[in-house]
Amino acid sequence: MPLPPRNSELIQIMDASFADAARRAGAWLACKPGCTQCCHGAFAINALDAARLRTGMEALRSTNPTLATHIEHRAQHWIAEYAADFPGNLATGTLGTSEAEQKAFEDFANEAPCPALNPQTGLCDIYEFRPMTCRVFGPPVRMEDGGPGEGILGCCELCFIGAPDKTIAACEMQVPHDLEFEILEDMQNTTETVVAFVLLPTR
Repeated sequence: MPLPPRNSELIQIMDASFADAARRAGAWLACKPGCTQCCHGAFAINALDAARLRTGMEALRSTNPTLATHIEHRAQHWIAEYAADFPGNLATGTLGTSEAEQKAFEDFANEAPCPALNPQTGLCDIYEFRPMTCRVFGPPVRMEDGGPGEGILGCCELCFIGAPDKTIAACEMQVPHDLEFEILEDMQNTTETVVAFVLLPTR
């Protein structure tokens, strides 16, 4: 599936929002290259995240096939290691939608390093094309849908250590959920998967 044109708009807004939140946070934001805590544990990605990752992998196979192969090997090992407990369709990588499957996903591969994470450098090998979850990690964001002041405000446990609630709230990162939802509606694809399956060539 080709990458929707409005993805660029979404990414520009996200990058600007993160930069603004980071500026306000200053030294309270501990995120830096090589800090990989947020790169461990499986999480669901939507169809737009998947399309973005596939676009990145296609580009990498042309510009740096050796690196692309390393990423694919890590993805293959990841799937092989966790396949037995995958709560979904292994043939497609699609996560299940039943209550039991969603419950099982809560405990699935929680300590597993993302196959996009380079174990030598501690960096993401496809950083430019990373999912939205990765793009919001660090600064305070609303954990539930809602406007400013609504929902639960959370941030990385390594950041804002000792900061008063008022300081944390003042550094909130605004996330354009509505725009992302509009793009997903246009894609007409409600399936979710995990990163490892998307890093492999389309089967």
